[in-house]
Amino acid sequence: MTRWSPHHIRERITGKLQTNEKLRKIIYNTSWLFADRVVRMGIGVIIVIWIARYLGPEQFGIYNYAIAFVALFTALSTLGLEHIVIREIVRSPDKKNEIVGTALILKLTASLVTVGIIALIIFLLRPDDTLTRMMVIIIAGAMIFQSFDVIDFWFQSQVQSKYTVLAKNAAFLFIAGVHIGLILSGAPLIAFAWARLGEIFLFAAGLLIFYYYTGSSLKQLSVHRERAKNLLRNSWPLILSGIMIMIYMRIDQVMLGEMIGNTSVGIYSAAIRLTEVWYFIPTAIISSVFPAIIESKQRDETLYYARLQKLYTLFTWMAIVIAICFMVVSQPVIKLLYGAEFSEASSVLVISIWAGVFVFQGLARAKWLIAENLQKYSYYFTGMGVIFNITLNIILIPKYGATGAAVATLITQFIVVLPAPLLLKETRKSSIMLLRAFLLKTK
Repeated sequence: MTRWSPHHIRERITGKLQTNEKLRKIIYNTSWLFADRVVRMGIGVIIVIWIARYLGPEQFGIYNYAIAFVALFTALSTLGLEHIVIREIVRSPDKKNEIVGTALILKLTASLVTVGIIALIIFLLRPDDTLTRMMVIIIAGAMIFQSFDVIDFWFQSQVQSKYTVLAKNAAFLFIAGVHIGLILSGAPLIAFAWARLGEIFLFAAGLLIFYYYTGSSLKQLSVHRERAKNLLRNSWPLILSGIMIMIYMRIDQVMLGEMIGNTSVGIYSAAIRLTEVWYFIPTAIISSVFPAIIESKQRDETLYYARLQKLYTLFTWMAIVIAICFMVVSQPVIKLLYGAEFSEASSVLVISIWAGVFVFQGLARAKWLIAENLQKYSYYFTGMGVIFNITLNIILIPKYGATGAAVATLITQFIVVLPAPLLLKETRKSSIMLLRAFLLKTK
């Protein structure tokens, strides 16, 4: 009868309330992150299209080349510290000031060194192109202010991402207004680079304000040499992974700029923006449904794979429908959104939108790798993708330009998502299930 005693009942009620409070806090935190993505994706696409129409293919190409070039070095400045810092704060909350302070100094040092490396390389690559050099260096300067992302890591560890979202969206909306002002006033291209730098600066300032608002202060931070060694010891694999991922994502735009010219980068970037905007959908769905899929794995393996197959099939055909729609309307959509100057982007869009099928599948499969503790293979597939993408770009870009880069991306995504995992015993099952998804299999 002890289970029905007042004391035992009180303990059970207290436990449920605590559990529900944690769940409420997680849902509340997630809703802020979801709202952040919706606002930034919606308004961001409109602003980018407006900027593209204003600048035209060549200058829009320079702008995107500079962004892509800097992105290649992002992992060097961030040091892959995000998840490591969050984990360490959760493990040792009493050492929060030491962890945050040490991470901040590490990131500031790495950012300064990275900006120097970027400046040196762009001067060697573009010795006679003053505008592009200036664009790259200004945009790279944002890395210094991005070092204050360590405050965001603290908020994440406390499940208080609303402060990050407020700071980020305040900066984003203000700079969106600045972009509109620049367009209406006929500002030069270099002004848009300064605006991009300004957004990161304002975001960092917002984080600092909320950091003080929640009772913390930079004066409380400290730096510890052993802590720095430990953070770097844990983060170096993530630095290598980050470098591979950014090369995989951005090398096509950089190679286009170097092998063909800025106009091709502008054409390609215009199409890719419309392709990538849809990637938000599977990310949002996965975050909602995958916990239930993982939970079913613990109860019933058959149910687990049945749910997984439904997810694969849903994502596959969702992407196929999007691709078919864009094949039909690509030309009028490009002309409507970007103008006649970007008409060549329609052929790039028709090809790149089909890469979305394998991106959708890859996002779903990535969660399966984590569930099965096979995430190490994601590094192998990313590395393979880098090699294939660079090789195919070298072959296709000189002959087909922006369209060739789109074909290279499509082939690479296909190889990385389907044939490559099919060759490995540990990941073969996922490729078979993804292939079954094309047949509308749900079990």
